[in-house]
Amino acid sequence: MNRVHVDNWVLALVGAICGLVILWLILVVIMWVARPDQLRVRDTMRLLPDLIRLLRRLAADDTLPRGVRVRLWLLLAYLVSPIDLVPDFIPVIGYADDAIVVALVLRSTVRRAGAAAVTRHWPGTPEGLATLQHLTRMPS
Repeated sequence: MNRVHVDNWVLALVGAICGLVILWLILVVIMWVARPDQLRVRDTMRLLPDLIRLLRRLAADDTLPRGVRVRLWLLLAYLVSPIDLVPDFIPVIGYADDAIVVALVLRSTVRRAGAAAVTRHWPGTPEGLATLQHLTRMPS
């Protein structure tokens, strides 16, 4: 009886690990198919210092909904974490995953808090804001 219980537990663990690996592979394929062009990735990487300041300012803004602020703090934690969804050594999408995650969270922020909040907290140049608006499909 005890042996059957251990076998079931091991089988469940192996199944869960296989499921996570399959989901990760699906994510990599989706990102490969939907990867941004090199220009977008370069533009996003140039904006990174301003984006980090923007995310921190937005996350600290008490006028924004709590869910938005939590998402922004989680995004900041993800960006400073050495663990990525897609390792950086994978060509093209290795660095693009950060840009895609930032764009998705900022799109979500704009939908919930409005484009005015992002514009109000933008620390960079007007050209940088225009690039950010283009990358996140934010209204001008």
